[in-house]
Amino acid sequence: MSRGQTIAELRWLDTPDFMAVARAWQADASTILLQFVWRGYDLLCGEVLSRIEVNDAEEDLERGITQLLEPRIRRAMTGDEPFDIQHGSYEEESRQPPPAQPPQYDLAYVWNQNERLKWPLEAKVLLKDTLVREYVKAMNERFLTCMYAPFSSEGAMLAYLFSGSPQKVFSNVSKALLCCLAQHPGFPGRPHKTSDHVRTVPHAKKYAAAFRCHHMVLQISALAEPNSQLM
Repeated sequence: MSRGQTIAELRWLDTPDFMAVARAWQADASTILLQFVWRGYDLLCGEVLSRIEVNDAEEDLERGITQLLEPRIRRAMTGDEPFDIQHGSYEEESRQPPPAQPPQYDLAYVWNQNERLKWPLEAKVLLKDTLVREYVKAMNERFLTCMYAPFSSEGAMLAYLFSGSPQKVFSNVSKALLCCLAQHPGFPGRPHKTSDHVRTVPHAKKYAAAFRCHHMVLQISALAEPNSQLM
């Protein structure tokens, strides 16, 4: 069965790379995008996580954290950005014919003037710093196949870490992905690294093959005071 066209595909025929459009707005666009995530995380720590015993939570951890994080990312934004943040946004470009549902992002920045352009963030709960299997699987099967981020040469993985060390997470992810992770220069005080990859681009598609992934460890348990660092 073939696919029909969606409303968004009819409205926006041209699909440049999100980062190319974003860099025309600001040269350090991805740093700006991700500083909002870190600021939203600081708000989440101060308003929610530091006020409860997080380890007593047993159900719906990934969705629950992401749903609380989204409005706080939006609150960190000025409102003048040419993009918005969405929880549960669908990637219609990667959909299979009906009745299949299109892939759904945990979070995505969506470009206001072309809503097919999305910069995705995939979240995974890590109960321990050794349990990175699902994290790595999402990288390999979603981002590196262009199922996720077909119109963006960058994206992010968010690790919601309940126990252990961010550096141990990075070490285990690096070994599993067989790649190097480098500290992001814009966030020297944060557990935020990047890795560069060559994606498998589907036949006849013009997606960017070069892909940069941001790896961000958001510690959920054993929190101290909220981080006052704005970046």
